[in-house]
Amino acid sequence: MKTRQLCCVAALMLAASAAAQMPMPKPGPEHKKLDIFAGSWTLDGDLKPGTIGPGGKVTENETCEWMEGGFFLACHVKFSSAVMGNGSGQSFMGYSENDKAYSYRAFNSWGEFEEAKGSWDNDTLTWLSDDTTHGMKMKGRFTMKVTSPTSYNFSYDVSQDGTKWTTAMDGKATKNK
Repeated sequence: MKTRQLCCVAALMLAASAAAQMPMPKPGPEHKKLDIFAGSWTLDGDLKPGTIGPGGKVTENETCEWMEGGFFLACHVKFSSAVMGNGSGQSFMGYSENDKAYSYRAFNSWGEFEEAKGSWDNDTLTWLSDDTTHGMKMKGRFTMKVTSPTSYNFSYDVSQDGTKWTTAMDGKATKNK
């Protein structure tokens, strides 16, 4: 029994020694590409009448900052809409080496959870998700087209089949000074 315990202790010490010698991982260029979204932003959107609701103006104030290590942007948002009401949320953006895709996870004060995978095409980051809106399963597509270091246009489109898309909301985001 003592021999077995000694082997376990030796194995743990060897693993700890190996971990101490491994360099800490560093964010890659894919992570750094998200740096444009770090900071404080105001998003002004136009919710279209349709599957999400009757339509109207939506305003979001969002602050994003890098978590320690530089792998994920942590964002806090407060949103308001005369039609949908007010709320808050938290989201995380990063890059998954395993999936070779950007990752997005968000939680809000309405009890909703969102998860999406994204990819860049030149100056446009597109997120794709499977959503449920008012009990209906839908595909979601959130597009962020960077127009300058301090602004981007966005749109959120929905589709039942992933081929025919309808714009549910669009607008502009401006970085606060």
